[in-house]
Amino acid sequence: MTTASPDGPGRPGPAGEYVLGVDSGGSGLRVALGTVGSDVPLGTAAGAEPVRTGPSGIDAAHLLEQLLPAVRELLARHGGGSRVAAAAIGAAGMGTLGDRLRAELPAALTDALGVRRLALAADAVTAYAGAVGQRPGAVVAAGTGLIALGTDLTRWRRADGWGHLLGDSGGGAWIGRAGLDAAMRAHDGRRGGSRALLGRLEAVFGPAPGLPGLLYPRTDRPAVLASFAPEVAGCAAHDPVAEGILRDAAGHIAEAAAAVCPTAGADDGGCEVALTGGLFRMGEPLLVPLREELARLLPHARAVPGSGDPLIGSLRIARALATGGLLLPRHPTLLSIPLSGLNQQAPAGVTEQGS
Repeated sequence: MTTASPDGPGRPGPAGEYVLGVDSGGSGLRVALGTVGSDVPLGTAAGAEPVRTGPSGIDAAHLLEQLLPAVRELLARHGGGSRVAAAAIGAAGMGTLGDRLRAELPAALTDALGVRRLALAADAVTAYAGAVGQRPGAVVAAGTGLIALGTDLTRWRRADGWGHLLGDSGGGAWIGRAGLDAAMRAHDGRRGGSRALLGRLEAVFGPAPGLPGLLYPRTDRPAVLASFAPEVAGCAAHDPVAEGILRDAAGHIAEAAAAVCPTAGADDGGCEVALTGGLFRMGEPLLVPLREELARLLPHARAVPGSGDPLIGSLRIARALATGGLLLPRHPTLLSIPLSGLNQQAPAGVTEQGS
């Protein structure tokens, strides 16, 4: 775990005023230390080793093994305090693989850091908090996978995020797989093939017949598939097959946004839809058809870039929890509050796409 330089001019407060935000994902663990009175982190730390996931879910001990030394170093650098008033841990897979985190983290963080208020959140929720804040709206978080989450501040609505075999439609792995499929079709001489994408496949992976042997044994197949998505985008301007793949992806993304937007179909107001995640760095080849699809499905929506990432979102949740001002709806797996020094509202629900 390496500690970055301070992110801004925030001033450390006395012990008990510190708040902690954590983002655990496929690229590693990131930590931000802040204060109750400022939205600017005092400092951040990042490690490149992802937290392990095993048969019993996300490994809480491995997360703590990385987290606690980083937090203690940040505290030492910013005032020497030892107690964290509130913390928010956001983790990929929290919803389905977070049972050990929910069982083990509250006592461990209380003992080690004096944490009195704790939120455990799915990474889609911290992405929402980072992009939209605590307002009604929707977020589409898209990278290798894709999930849409929306709320009217009463309950959550979720669409997709079901992984590359069952969904994540329009995400990086979906686009990459569609591009590789078109390349293999061109290799075989089948309908729907793209010679341009076949050329990129061979440039990136080698001869097309060897691709199954390279891909199928990999445990990180979604990431490998997603690595080809930029090649699809690079071909879109001159290849109609690649252009069509991105248009189809844009349709899936817009459909997910429409499924969760709290004011979808309303005549008197629009839904703010934030787009966050690495997929949207693909730029105009994806964003042009996406804007068209959003205008068709959500004519009153306002598409906005995310104002913060999941790490900033987790820090915002921690600050709101510390002051009793957390407005985002609770949920047993998406946003649980196992430790609270204040009275919290009863857990709210979540609805899936189409409910």
